[in-house]
Parts: sequence; structure tokens; C-alpha cells
Amino acid sequence: MCLLGVLLTARAIVLIGRPVPLSIWAPFAYLWQDVLVAALFVAVDARLKRPRVAWTCYGALVLYIALNVPVARVLSTPLTRTMMRAARGPLADAVLHYVTFANLVALATPVIAGVILPRLLAAASPGLNATVVVITALLIAIGPFAASRVETGGLHRNAFGALVETSITRVSAKSGFDAWRAADQHEPPTNTDEHEPPTNTDEHGTARDPMDVDLTSLRGSMRGRNVVLVALESTGARHLGLYGSAPDPAPNLTALAQQSVVFERAYSVYPESIKGLFATLCSRYPAFDTAPEIYADVRCASLAAALKTAGYRTALFHSGRFMYLGMMSVIDRRGFDVMEDAGAIGGRVDSSFGVDDMSTVAGVLRWIDTVGPAERFFVTYLPTSGPNPYVTTVRGPFRSDQDFWRYMNALHESDVAFGALVEGLRQRHLLENTLFVVYGDHGEAFGEHPGNFAHTLFIHEENVRIPLVIAAPGAMEQPVRLSRVASVIDIAPTVLDLLGLPSQPLHQGSSLLPAESRIALFYTDYSIGWLGLRDDCWKYLYEIDSRRSRLFDVCADPGETVDHAPEHPDRTAAYRDRVTAWAGAQKELIESRQ
Repeated sequence: MCLLGVLLTARAIVLIGRPVPLSIWAPFAYLWQDVLVAALFVAVDARLKRPRVAWTCYGALVLYIALNVPVARVLSTPLTRTMMRAARGPLADAVLHYVTFANLVALATPVIAGVILPRLLAAASPGLNATVVVITALLIAIGPFAASRVETGGLHRNAFGALVETSITRVSAKSGFDAWRAADQHEPPTNTDEHEPPTNTDEHGTARDPMDVDLTSLRGSMRGRNVVLVALESTGARHLGLYGSAPDPAPNLTALAQQSVVFERAYSVYPESIKGLFATLCSRYPAFDTAPEIYADVRCASLAAALKTAGYRTALFHSGRFMYLGMMSVIDRRGFDVMEDAGAIGGRVDSSFGVDDMSTVAGVLRWIDTVGPAERFFVTYLPTSGPNPYVTTVRGPFRSDQDFWRYMNALHESDVAFGALVEGLRQRHLLENTLFVVYGDHGEAFGEHPGNFAHTLFIHEENVRIPLVIAAPGAMEQPVRLSRVASVIDIAPTVLDLLGLPSQPLHQGSSLLPAESRIALFYTDYSIGWLGLRDDCWKYLYEIDSRRSRLFDVCADPGETVDHAPEHPDRTAAYRDRVTAWAGAQKELIESRQ
């Protein structure tokens, strides 16, 4: 009874201020896991018959429940197995950012309840009569079904349910291969033209090409150029002036884009940096519920290795630390001659995330100075300005009293460092002999959808839609904006195509130069399991745990507010079959190290 009281106290604190669905199923959905944990504790206690051991276990459980309360209040989910793996030293600053009075009270309240309840109930002698057993059994039996009938956003799970759910197999590996990215043959939304008129220029005079414009004339046109690949940390397309945001936190990127191809519908495959980097370098999808360490043995025709074979000198510079989330398993033995992270670079400012990006840019330029005049280079630059808690080393141009504006300041600081990199190449007379590929590794959310903060927990537009700019200073007179769907797995094949180098059979992406319609696929497994795709104007999301589908017309509804799944059952079923088959097949490939 004491443990159940603590669980219910924790649940009440988490749900305060959040919308709870008004449904007959809601009590069953929200209570069944708490009742199950208490019932299991009763069973273990009855079998052990060792009160001292039972009270020790009780104390440990209370502390774990309490720890999860502020986590769930901030992230709208208790700790999951994936989150625990990520919560290492580099996240210390983000954790400390949320050590607030309110969160400390939220943590302390279940502990206080855990201490007081045994004293209050000490004189009681509750028994397990038939009525209690029947009610308990009904709650536990009906609960999982009820959770699939109401929108809980995953908050029906308690601290133990979330941990168990993310520790079991949610996607089964299944052999098979199909053209996962072939565009669906159903008709597009009827109002597509209304929201994206097929004109040649936009309101700024930028050339706006329709989705089917062919750019294969650019094949081999960048032969002999150096290549700079920049992965902007936590940078969503919607927050950049290049994609319509005002104010613009990244004027240097906007300026470079004046001689570039800009992809308006580009997507990450996974809203987290490390597996996203694997997808970019190797042009292969990561797999659902897989540890990053296994990627060290997965076959990969990396972009760095391909360019090294072609005679390029190759390097990777990261403002963060390679120890984060098993990053070494993704980059080691992938063709880089030189790899330096925060420890090797050193910096003017050092934090748990790494060093300031300006110091990393200085390291990049020092390395470029070692490249001979007759040599070509490929450098991958990974800044860290952008992620929560949005700390900057200097005062930014925006206010700093809210997380969003601190984030915009962080994007600006990242852009200042990027501008220094571009200027450094200009001063070395290398700018017009360099091909830039600049993209966001994932987006960043600020509550656009309930419970959606930071980037890893959902695959809404704010999580996975990213900037993608391919710039060739001196080679293009005006920018070209393409509306066809793109993915980070297309970056490596596109670079090879531009350089006139052979394609790689292992790549799952394809060059973005041909006028082809394609689908972008993405997923997340940090908390609730999500699979999704973007097909022209359609955006489909599938919640694995509840088997619930959502379908949005993101051309007309970029905020993903109107669910069209009930109106389009055939399309919804086809998309569901596609994403589930893709997830199973990709897991088979990755787990078998193919």
C-alpha cells in the first residue's frame, strides 16, 4: 500500500497541468502499471518473508520513482533504457540546467510520501480479500488495451513500465528488401498547389525549381574541388532565415546559400547525432533499438573512405567528445586520416559538451594548412553549439530569458564559427575550389506538440526536418531551391555524383541530382517507438506501442495539427505496412552486420 501510494503521488505530480483525456478508459490506462508494480511487490514480499530485505527494496524503489518525477515533468517520459545509455558525462550541463526549485520539490515529494506513509499505515492490517484481488486483476488486464484507446503521450507508463518497455524487442528483425523510398502512387493532397505554387521564383526572387527539375548536368562538375561537410548540431530548418524564420540566427549560412542548391524538404533519419552521422557518412539507415557500439562492425562504404581512395586527404574535427554515445564505433576505421575531438583540440571555453566552435574551426584551418597545394582535402566539421541547455560563450543578439531565444543565440554562435571557416578558406584562396555540404543533424523542439522538447523523443517536423545546402562558390550564379524530398542518406551519393566518382553499391541513399520523387524515412526509439515517412506533401507517423497511425498534409498544415488518417484508410494502411516492413528489414541488416 505504501509503494502504491508513492507511485500514485508521483503520477499526480507528473500529470499536474497536463491535459488528461476524458474517457472511460483513462483510469485504467493511467493506473494499471502502478497497480501491477504494487502487486508484484506483494508477491515478492510474500515469497521472501524477510522484512528487512523488503524494506530495503522499498526504499530503493521509492528513490528511483522520485528520480523519474522531474525527468517526466521536463521530458514527458520517465527514464528509458535508451535515455540511460545517453545520460553520460557530456550531458552534465543539460542535467544541471534543470536543477530548479520546482524540480527539486517534485523529486522530494515522493520521497517524503515514502517516509510518511509507512508511519501512517503502521497500525493498519490490510488483507488481500477476494474483492481486492479481482479489482487488481481487472485493472491489470484492461490497462494495456485502455492505453491504446486514449492519447497519453506515453505518460501512462510509470518509472518501471518505461524501462521495461524500452528493454524488450519492439521491432522484430525480418529478412526482406523492397524499394522503400519509391513514391506512393496515390493522389497527392488536393490543396497542394494552393500552398506551394509551381512558380520559377519565390517572393525573394530566388529561383524555385519544381520537384522534377533535373540537375544531372551538374554530374562531375565539381571534379577536383575540396569538400567540406558541416553537420550543424540541433539545427532545424524552421528556425533559419534561409527557410523563412525571422529573425535569422544564421546570416553566414544564408549568404553562402546564394550560390547553392537548397533542399526545402530534407530530413534526418533519426533525431540524434551519432546514428545520424552513421546514416550520413555511410548512406545507410541505422536500426530500431540497436546499441551504437554494434555499428563498428556494420559494413560501410563511407564517404571519407571513398574520397581517400580517390586521393583526398581526410579529417574529422568535433567540438564535442568521441566518447559520447559510442561515437567512435561510427567514425573509427571509416577512412579518416585525422580525427580530433575536444580533448585534442583544446579551447578557449570548455564544458561537459566540449570546446567552443571557434577553437574547432581554428583546428580545421590549421590542418588545411598542412595540405599541399597539389592535394585535395575532405574535412568533416561537427560543431556542438545548439543542443540543450543552449549555453553560449559570448552574449548573443537575442534575449536570453527563455530556452528558445537561448537556442537562437546558440545557433548564431555556431553560424559565427561557420562564417570564420568560410572566411578562412577565402583568405587561403580555396573558397572557389571547395564544395560545401551543410546540413542539420536533426531539429529541436520547443513544445510545438504536447511533451515535445529537445529533439530525440518524437519525429514531428520540428524534430526531423533539417536544412540541407550544397554550395559551390563561383560555380552558381543564383540559388536553386528544390522541393523534392531528400534525406541525409542521400548526401554521400550526391557528393560522389558531383565529383564524378563512382557510386557505392552499399549505399541505401541515392544522388539528389536526378529528377526523381522519393520518400524520406525516419524513426525514434528513445521513449515511445515512432516510425514515419514524408512522401511529397504527406507526412505519416506510426506509434509502435499503441499501433496508432497519424497522417498529415504538411504542405497545408506544417504544424501537423489535422490528422487525415481516418479519411484515407488505404493510404494509411499502405504507409503503415511500408514503415514496419522497412524497420524490420533494416534491423535484420544491422544486427547481422551486413
